[in-house]
Amino acid sequence: MTSSPDIAGILENTKELDRLRKEQEEVLVEINKMHKKLQATPEIVEKPGDTSLSKLKNLYIQAKELSESEVTVSNILLSQLDSLLPSGPTGQQRRKIEGNDQKRKRMKVDSDVTRVSPSMRHQIEAYASLKGEQVAARVTAEDADKDEWFVVKVIHFDRETKEVEVLDEEPGDDEEGGGQRTYKLSMSCILPFPKRNDPSNTQEFPPGKHVLAVYPGTTALYKATVISTPRKRKSDEYLLEFDDDEEDGALPQRTVPFHKVVALPEGHRQ
Repeated sequence: MTSSPDIAGILENTKELDRLRKEQEEVLVEINKMHKKLQATPEIVEKPGDTSLSKLKNLYIQAKELSESEVTVSNILLSQLDSLLPSGPTGQQRRKIEGNDQKRKRMKVDSDVTRVSPSMRHQIEAYASLKGEQVAARVTAEDADKDEWFVVKVIHFDRETKEVEVLDEEPGDDEEGGGQRTYKLSMSCILPFPKRNDPSNTQEFPPGKHVLAVYPGTTALYKATVISTPRKRKSDEYLLEFDDDEEDGALPQRTVPFHKVVALPEGHRQ
């Protein structure tokens, strides 16, 4: 027989789950406001004292923590419910369960996605849609002395582990084996490129802004400074100066297509 304390504990956790989801919705609204503000006036981040990017980072940290708390409470609820259910199904129930195994497997991915926060769900869908596209990927470990970014092709996104499997189609000569190589990376190691056929909806980085860009003639990305923008040059290319690219005591200015330039990740090491 179910005891009152057991039910009370379940009800308490369902209330906590509702609270977490409402908070996530509120944070998502704030994140969307920041996105619209930055899309409308990207130059604002260049102003002294502007804290837009710090606020956005804190909002994402908050969203992540709320999402993780939701998973924890959901797991506790599942354990509580399991402890109250009969220990084993009857013969008829067992046959029905076994017959529905395949159906449950097909539904698993969808149910997993519905349990995560709206902001995370949107992010998951965005990464799942990258299959077959080229992206920028950091292939070095978190504790490496420097970050190495390369152009790779997305071949699979695992919704459960949140890992992106990518293919380095043109590894360097010093790579072991010399052939194509695959990596399994976390979502934080992937930066999608701007859409080549949609320049009007692409954020334009202002002169003086530090970016990460594909060095001409290679598939490697390096830190660079914007000298001139595609809009100003009336073309689809940035004019950039790459760090550590000195020739005869000066930094040469190089052109790079807008769809091979992304925002410089915070804490980038080169």
